[in-house]
Amino acid sequence: MALRRAGSCRQCSTPLPVGTRALWDAEARHVICERCVDDAPVAPPLPPPVDRGQAGASAEAEYRRRQQNREAALEDRWGRLAGVAKFLSTDPQTTTAWGTGAEGERKAAAKLGELAGPHTQFLFDRKVPRTKANIDLLAVAPTGVWVIDAKKLTGQVERRDVGGLWRTDLRLYVGSRDQSKLVKGMQWQVDVVRAALGDVACEIRGALCFVDAEWKAFFARPFDIDGVHVSSPRGIGNRLRAEGPLGPAEIDGLVVRLANALPPAVPTS
Repeated sequence: MALRRAGSCRQCSTPLPVGTRALWDAEARHVICERCVDDAPVAPPLPPPVDRGQAGASAEAEYRRRQQNREAALEDRWGRLAGVAKFLSTDPQTTTAWGTGAEGERKAAAKLGELAGPHTQFLFDRKVPRTKANIDLLAVAPTGVWVIDAKKLTGQVERRDVGGLWRTDLRLYVGSRDQSKLVKGMQWQVDVVRAALGDVACEIRGALCFVDAEWKAFFARPFDIDGVHVSSPRGIGNRLRAEGPLGPAEIDGLVVRLANALPPAVPTS
């Protein structure tokens, strides 16, 4: 602006007559001459904000899509009676499973957020490029990167040895059902995260987080099967809260790298 009254530059004390163009700092109530403004160091641009995603967003979207398709089919079939048909019918299990999964992801994310401590950062619902798959939750903690698959299943969670007398064959059971496929399904997710980080040296662990499930005893401890950690949110929260080799700057760098390599399945911006 052109000065309406004479003054002097706050930086170099050069006299500034009336009419001289200078920068007026209204908050500090002083002027700075053009030369000092031009010589001021330029602050580096801020990095773009990380889109951390929303827990359960893609599962919820698939649930809604299937619901809408079912309702559209009922409208085509029943016409004016479609409202009655919708009231009397229910979503098939293949549809409700998506809603249950979304709820489990949200509950796991909320509970882990409470338990993990101030240094852990989360990325939710990450898309695996060139596939239709997604990763429920990534946690970057002082102990390393945790690839977490949230499951909302009912029944008692336990590790059973079904191998017999002369061999060991450990399986994951939830209630009466063998859910060992969930353990095998964690390996490709860990491999995806390892590829995303490239040559970055840090611990990468897979974890199955069971919400609303039962455990063998009140003080039942988490356990590992084939390198996968199986636990309630509380047990995983303890691991995330523990001390480890990664400091805040390293955690920030890992979060940015993972967020760029594995974008949110449903962008929030």
